[in-house]
Amino acid sequence: MSNAKKPGTGASNKRRKELAAAKAERQSARRAQREARHKRRMRIGWGIAAVVAVLVVAGLVFWPDSSADDVALPVDSASASPSAPASAAPSPSEVQVEGCDPAPTPPTDPQSWDTAPANTLEDGTDYQLVLATNCGDIVIDTVAAEAPETVNAMLWLAGEGYFDSTLCHRLTTEGIKVLQCGDPTATGTGGPGFELPDENLPADEGVNYPAGTVAMANAGPGTSGSQFFIVYEDTTLPPNYTIWGEVSSGLDVVTKVAAAGVSGGGTDGPPAAAIGIETATAQPQG
Repeated sequence: MSNAKKPGTGASNKRRKELAAAKAERQSARRAQREARHKRRMRIGWGIAAVVAVLVVAGLVFWPDSSADDVALPVDSASASPSAPASAAPSPSEVQVEGCDPAPTPPTDPQSWDTAPANTLEDGTDYQLVLATNCGDIVIDTVAAEAPETVNAMLWLAGEGYFDSTLCHRLTTEGIKVLQCGDPTATGTGGPGFELPDENLPADEGVNYPAGTVAMANAGPGTSGSQFFIVYEDTTLPPNYTIWGEVSSGLDVVTKVAAAGVSGGGTDGPPAAAIGIETATAQPQG
C-alpha cells in the first residue's frame, strides 16, 4: 500500500495555510483600520455640519433681548441668545449651592416618537408630577381639565423615563424669571419628536404667568414638545405658552438656584448652579 499522502495534506500545504491565514488577518486588520478612519472622518464631518446647521438656524430665529417688553421662549426646533447659544450645553457647575448634589449626566441617545401618546388620563383624577432633582424635589400639580393633551403627554413622557437624568438648561433672571427644563440634549433644541396644540393660554394682560406657574416653551403656535419652564417670580409674557401646572412644593429649590445666577454672569443662559431632574414620577394628587 502506498504511503503517499493525498494532495493538500502535507507539511508544505500546512505552511501555506498558515501563511494564507496570516495574510488574511493582516488584510482584515488593514480594512478595520480604514473603516475606523472613515468613521472618525464621518463623525467629525457630521459634527461640523450639525454645528453649522444650529448656527444657521439660530441666526434665523428672532430672540429679543431679555430686557425687552416682548420676550419669547423659542425652543424645540431652535433656540438662541447672544449670551446662551443653542449649540452650547450647560457648563459644569460654577457655584455650589447648599442642598445640591452633583447634577445628573444627560442621556447620550434621547428617545423619540413620531406621534403624541393616546390619552391615558383617568376622568376625575388630579395628577401630580414629582421632579426629584439634585437640589431637592419639585412637585407640580397638573391641570388636566384645562390642558388635557399637554398634561397627558408630559405624564406619559415621565412614565417613559424621558425626563430622567436631564439638565435644566436655561435660567433667565432679568425681564422674565424662569427656569427651563425638559430637553434631554440640554441644548435648547431637543424634543420628543411630536408636537402638541396650544392649551390653557392666559389673558394678555397683567402678570399672566405668576410665580409657581409651569408652562410649555415652544417655537411658535402648536409646537410644544417636552420643554417647559417654571416661573419663580411673577412674570408677564405674551399669552403664547400653555399653562399645564403649578408648583405646590419645591419652588424654593428653583429660587435658590436662580439666586446663584447664570453661568458666566449674564442674565440668560445655563444656571451657574447646575440643576437636573434625576427622576420624574407621575402620581395622583394626594
